[in-house]
Amino acid sequence: MKMLSDNVILLNAPEPADVDGMYLMENDPEIWNDGVTFAPLSRKQLWDYVDSYDGNIFATGQLRMIVRLVANNSMAGIVDLYDYDRVNRRAYVGITVAKTMRGQGIASRALTLLCEYCRVQLGMHQLAAIVRCDNEASLRAFTKCGFRECGVLKSWVRRGSEWTDALHMQLILD
Repeated sequence: MKMLSDNVILLNAPEPADVDGMYLMENDPEIWNDGVTFAPLSRKQLWDYVDSYDGNIFATGQLRMIVRLVANNSMAGIVDLYDYDRVNRRAYVGITVAKTMRGQGIASRALTLLCEYCRVQLGMHQLAAIVRCDNEASLRAFTKCGFRECGVLKSWVRRGSEWTDALHMQLILD
């Protein structure tokens, strides 16, 4: 088993061939409330991002990896590390899985690989995530990978005219 593959999925840096898949996921209004995107992104914006991508989390404070199915090399999702804190060796995690691939355990697999990579390769101490309280699939995936609730963020996420609580989840890696 390679570090970034469990023989079902693999994680790798974004490639130009991923732009169309990223375009579909990034432009899905259903997930906008879970991230920081609130407007459509163009293929050119995503192409420019991939073209200038720097996977050095120590320099940029973020890292994006594409989740692929090993069997056919298709894009199944995106996992991000962001707000990397080099002094305290921690970062936040965000993940999205393609609509057609949800419910197959892909998020849990990707998080498991990512956590091991962060612990072994990056020497990180902890990871955190902010998950809407009503996002049961994400809560299951993070919990399955060892993340634990460490706080409730009241009225944290706006969905139209409504506000939803979110959980601050944390995983100590070492």
